[in-house]
Amino acid sequence: MSRIADNIRQLRATLPESVTLVAVSKFKSCDEIMEAYGAGQRVFGESRALELRDKHAALPNDIQWHFIGHLQTNKIKYIIPFVSLIHSIDSTKLLEEVDAQARNHGRCVDCLLQVHISQEETKFGFTHDECRDVLRKLAVSPFANANVVGLMGMATNTDDMDMVRGEFACLKRLFDEARSMMPQHISVLSMGMSEDYETAVQAGATMVRIGSKIFGARG
Repeated sequence: MSRIADNIRQLRATLPESVTLVAVSKFKSCDEIMEAYGAGQRVFGESRALELRDKHAALPNDIQWHFIGHLQTNKIKYIIPFVSLIHSIDSTKLLEEVDAQARNHGRCVDCLLQVHISQEETKFGFTHDECRDVLRKLAVSPFANANVVGLMGMATNTDDMDMVRGEFACLKRLFDEARSMMPQHISVLSMGMSEDYETAVQAGATMVRIGSKIFGARG
């Protein structure tokens, strides 16, 4: 068994069946992705639209591709024909553009609202109040082709796990609010990465995004 396959096996042993593992394959080669694929992994996350487009063309059709990075409106066209889930909707303008382009392709694309929960200003996302406003509008008038199915957040990059735990708990409370507002739609809470995924799962994550614990450190 390859190192990547063994890493996936070990990770799955720590995750509840209810939690989806997204293998973050950005900057990784097609050969490395195929090692994970050979271990049964089918959900992969990429953060660059052009890289995702090229990998989609080169790799098996049954892979579910998630876009997890900051998405610019002019790059939506490269991924909209096939992307399974966009984690990083951080503005109503972006959501509107995803809806318009998905409609042009005859698709309904699942999306997550990205919420800013960390202490780092460099991270993107709606504030809690902005997120509530978007959810209220969607509850009354949802988009036909951009289907908001949950929330995503990234905790502060810190060794202070009490801080991280608090940020995840705050996002979980907002997620519970979202579910009460749109019970037929909201089901996904994407939070937790290689360094903090266990804390995220304890806090209620339904999806974790893990790269280095599968593929090794970048570069």
